[in-house]
Amino acid sequence: MQAALEKYVDSEEPLQLLLFVDHQISSRKHIQRIQSYLKTLREDYPFELKVVDVGEQPYLAEHYKLVATPALIKVHPKPRQTLAGSNLVAQLKNWWPRWQRSVEEHQSTMAQAVALPSSHSSSNALQRVPAAPSSITSSIELIRLSDEIFRLKQEKEELLEQLRFKEHVISMLAHDLRSPLTAASIAMETLELEHKPKEGCTTELTPALKARLLKQARSQFRSMERMITDLLESARGNSSEFNPRPKKLQMGTLCEDVLAQMKEQFQLKSQQVETDIPQDLPCVYADEELVRQVLVNLLDNANKYTPVDGKIQVSILHRTTQKIQVSVCDNGPGIPEENRDRIFEGHFRLKRDEAKEGYGLGLSLCQKVIRAHYGRIWVECAPKGGGCFHFTLPIYL
Repeated sequence: MQAALEKYVDSEEPLQLLLFVDHQISSRKHIQRIQSYLKTLREDYPFELKVVDVGEQPYLAEHYKLVATPALIKVHPKPRQTLAGSNLVAQLKNWWPRWQRSVEEHQSTMAQAVALPSSHSSSNALQRVPAAPSSITSSIELIRLSDEIFRLKQEKEELLEQLRFKEHVISMLAHDLRSPLTAASIAMETLELEHKPKEGCTTELTPALKARLLKQARSQFRSMERMITDLLESARGNSSEFNPRPKKLQMGTLCEDVLAQMKEQFQLKSQQVETDIPQDLPCVYADEELVRQVLVNLLDNANKYTPVDGKIQVSILHRTTQKIQVSVCDNGPGIPEENRDRIFEGHFRLKRDEAKEGYGLGLSLCQKVIRAHYGRIWVECAPKGGGCFHFTLPIYL
């Protein structure tokens, strides 16, 4: 914008014109004729001509409210006048004498204003009395400032939205960590009772109970460790591969849209698709296209691994006040328990799937997308066999 400002500085010429052009082939001949005609006029009358490419300077075309090109605008002296269309040369021939009279009148007025003796121009040249500053520079500067203010307002809104999202994520993580922390604390406090009995009370724990309490505490600590790991991976993913652009999103609508797009794919294998998507689901705060990729990938895998006449189930559950859970289940071969964490690694494949597509880089991408939204994705064994993929997303507050 600043370069454009320097390009269109006001000149000392009494007549100032702007010629707006584009790159359309049909316009080239018209532009050449206009420029050639103006060149012949310059020999007799002094004027300043600026050629503006509307593709490079669209804000100028918007400022002057142009609806067609090529267009010639008399910027100075006022009043401003616009000629446009394919017959510009004919229009210019008609208006040129009037423009020259307006220049003479302006020069006379300027000369009187500065107390200079007025003189008339000769038939071949107009006297060069300095022109009053035109509005080109000030208009461009105003447009630049207006665009800058608009951009800054947008950035401010985006930053405020991100701050609100971060606060929501912190609240969600604190809520998620509280449950395993409370469970682990209860287990550890129960174990402490045996070593620090209260006055008048003795507590003896059986070996089986001690083992169960220790197992519970270890399980809860592992759960907290996994949450913290996911959080660190989310921060790392946001700073490198992904730059999600989250917004308010109706997850139910998105699921139904993806299912409709894949309907023929399921019909080819006569697969039955069941959905459990409540109508009163809260909106999530997520990047629509990235989450769409996750849904497509999980449903595509379900289609591949579910047999002919099999069943695929899609459900959404409002788990807490801070997140929803999306589940895609099938009655295919399922995922062995020992591989349910590794299945999301970039190049890990089950031995049975080495000759097939699926369960490869797609699941790795899904995990990165969900982590970038501070969510979690995992796989379980379906109740009646097969695999059940789940992922969570934060709700929009």
